[in-house]
Amino acid sequence: MNRLRWAQLPAAMLAMVAVASFAGCSVEPQERRDAEIRARETGWRGIVLENPPPKPSFTLDDANGRPFDFQAETDGFTTFLFFGYTSCPDVCPVHMASLAAVRRDLPTGLQRSMKVVFVTTDPERDTPERIRSWLANFDPDFIGLTGSKTVVDSIQLSMGLPPSIYEEPDENGFYIVGHASQVLAFSPDGSIRVIYPFGTRQSDWMHDIPKLAAAAN
Repeated sequence: MNRLRWAQLPAAMLAMVAVASFAGCSVEPQERRDAEIRARETGWRGIVLENPPPKPSFTLDDANGRPFDFQAETDGFTTFLFFGYTSCPDVCPVHMASLAAVRRDLPTGLQRSMKVVFVTTDPERDTPERIRSWLANFDPDFIGLTGSKTVVDSIQLSMGLPPSIYEEPDENGFYIVGHASQVLAFSPDGSIRVIYPFGTRQSDWMHDIPKLAAAAN
């Protein structure tokens, strides 16, 4: 019941985005209950996708200005992919802080076999220097990527995620970017894909990461 087929993702994800954008952290208590139900029913605290397509293939620039081939660079790693922006007031820093804290508590082998990839949805403000500095606040090993809005939106759409939405700037030029609020996780061999909604607890990551790392065809 808690597994989603890939074809069902756009509507489900759009609903999650709307909740996260307007309700903020109030989604967490419900997500805690949902994670516990999923753990009982599927053995996973995240939302496992049935029959996911192959890991996406795209290339963006990393925070050092070098091309980063997502599929090639993450092959053989437990990979977490998130689309967000550094000026985000809630969802983005919460996800990054949680993943960083969990990674620090994992055994060394699992730490080394794990990659967290952050793709900015706000390339106008998120310069490579800003992305690099922001991610360093959480974990200097986290990978930051940037590309044009058009390219990033096309990548999101290809993965069943909605394109980002940009609000009108206020009198100080600040604006909010509406974006998907969930982290996408891939097993090292790409055979398992799991969605982690906003509100996922560190204990949920700790529960699932060893399972993801051990997954194989």
